[in-house]
Amino acid sequence: QVQLVESGGGLVQPGGSLRLSCAKSGIIFSSYLMGWYRQAPGKQRELVATITGGGSTTYADSVKGRFTISRDNAKNTVSLQMNSLKPEDTAVYYCNVRVIATLKDFWGQGTQVTVSS
Repeated sequence: QVQLVESGGGLVQPGGSLRLSCAKSGIIFSSYLMGWYRQAPGKQRELVATITGGGSTTYADSVKGRFTISRDNAKNTVSLQMNSLKPEDTAVYYCNVRVIATLKDFWGQGTQVTVSS
């Protein structure tokens, strides 16, 4: 059974930084993406960033140049460094693992990020 546990959310002022981390437990016997999604109140969940096992990344246009996703395959972790945070970045952030062959998704429980002065 795959489990994802996030950490690192909190309250930060506009322009500040936060780092989210996600630890995966359980074994997946095929290639998988790791990534972060977010959901703001009253809005649909949206992609923030993904990273392959080889380190290829994708970002939402809204976070390009401000957020950096990284992955440690040996430690089964994925992190999201968020800089120059804006109030519109406020959301619950979810860690995601997607098995490429089956498109099966696993989700963490979510961590709240609030950007406010």
